Amino acid sequence: MINAEELTRRYGETLAVDSVSFSIGSGEIVGLLGHNGAGKTTIMKMLTGYLEPSGGRVSVDGTDVADAPEAVQQQLGYLPENCPVYPEMTVVGYLDYVAGLRHVEDRAAALREVLTATDLTDRAFDAIGTLSRGYQQRVGVAQAIVHRPQLLILDEPTNGLDPSQTQQMRDLIRRLAEHATVILSTHIMQEVDAVCDRVMILRAGRLALDERLDDLQRSERVVLYTDAAQDDVEAAVSGFAAVTREDGAYAFDGVADADSRAELARRLIAAGVAVHGLAAEQRDLETVFREVSEGGQREAEDAS
Repeated sequence: MINAEELTRRYGETLAVDSVSFSIGSGEIVGLLGHNGAGKTTIMKMLTGYLEPSGGRVSVDGTDVADAPEAVQQQLGYLPENCPVYPEMTVVGYLDYVAGLRHVEDRAAALREVLTATDLTDRAFDAIGTLSRGYQQRVGVAQAIVHRPQLLILDEPTNGLDPSQTQQMRDLIRRLAEHATVILSTHIMQEVDAVCDRVMILRAGRLALDERLDDLQRSERVVLYTDAAQDDVEAAVSGFAAVTREDGAYAFDGVADADSRAELARRLIAAGVAVHGLAAEQRDLETVFREVSEGGQREAEDAS
């Protein structure tokens, strides 16, 4: 669907994005996560063709953005961090205007569809400037999807929303993802956890991590729930895995793959240890993000 190859952007002497490469397939919901200033918005602008890279290339379905920016932009919808809407226009008037710019056929049908999709039907004839922040953000999403794009790029879609509006926006993004590939940038980890199935973490302009969320949150530790004595558990895995007692359970380190975990279970059962539960420990995204950030700090310290 979309490929970035060695994507680089400089602002004078500042290297904002440093040789970032990735590929995103159809139907994925990908979260671009990073601290403020990590390069998220710069990458978003380069992906959409609104900012020229200093190096590297972006292609959508095999078409280079630099060679055919207008053709590529017809395939994608973009919600910038601060969506430029016209406060004096009505919702439907603004969306009709955008649909015209996008050369949308059967605009009346497209407007009905997009107003329904974003729950804006009841506000269609309200001036945008009279709407709450949450509804204005929905208008921003509506203008991004009025031409039925295959790829949707959302920059900080819940920025400035209250908790209720944030949940509504997350629900909307999930619905939109049923028909389009979605890339969203955010500095809010809960956003990625709630919506995405893959996460890319940027650190100082570089892609520090790119993994599916399920794989990312699975650690190399296995937790055993049993009423067996600690001596019996330790004897069962002696020479195979290190074990520690934690919160009424036992944790085993370095048991990363399926074969190792199967062998661990076999040893426990053979030793007569009652296995009430045995599962990979789950890490939350905040822990992973902190580990990636701390890794960058250590690299910077070593370099200095």
